[in-house]
Amino acid sequence: MWTLPNILTLSRILMLPLLGFLLWWPDWALGYYAAFVLYSIIAITDYFDGMLARSSGAVSKLGTFLDPIADKIMVATVILILTAQGMLRGPYVGDLHVVAGLIILLREIAVSGLREFLGGLQVSVPVSKLAKWKTTFQLLALGALILGGAVHGPPCASLTDPAGCGTWQEQWIRTVGLISLWSAAALTVVTGWDYLRVGLKHMD
Repeated sequence: MWTLPNILTLSRILMLPLLGFLLWWPDWALGYYAAFVLYSIIAITDYFDGMLARSSGAVSKLGTFLDPIADKIMVATVILILTAQGMLRGPYVGDLHVVAGLIILLREIAVSGLREFLGGLQVSVPVSKLAKWKTTFQLLALGALILGGAVHGPPCASLTDPAGCGTWQEQWIRTVGLISLWSAAALTVVTGWDYLRVGLKHMD
């Protein structure tokens, strides 16, 4: 049960309170730098625990249970705290960037419920290539938004005017983060619908 992949997965969950603590103060640049490093470690650990489990044949029921939970808790933690601290606010559309985060969270909840339903019917839902791209954009988006907080400058003078919205480094990094977030949200809708179509076939 306590294989290396499972220990890595559990370590990701245990690191999340510290990640949330570091993200809590948006004006604490050092904290956001530390949060970016910790977030990167969590993301790398996510890759390696799955790879190790498959390559060593150590895939277990505990790991299968914990891995998606660790991913969803991490995503929810980062999105909710960044939203609360105003880090999903951007030029032109202001707080509407929060909608992309909301779409991602709603999809995670819906797919979790769908997987639980289908699991009771002994129906597995494989992860598609689009879902993997969604995860990639999602990880990139959240990492960039955290890093943008580390180089955070003065707040935007106007939500419709990109001028004066922090340092140029922050503007560039946050733009990458927000574009990636919307890309992840778009793929979230597509992949979520794919999963739902599979589920509807078993809901007669």
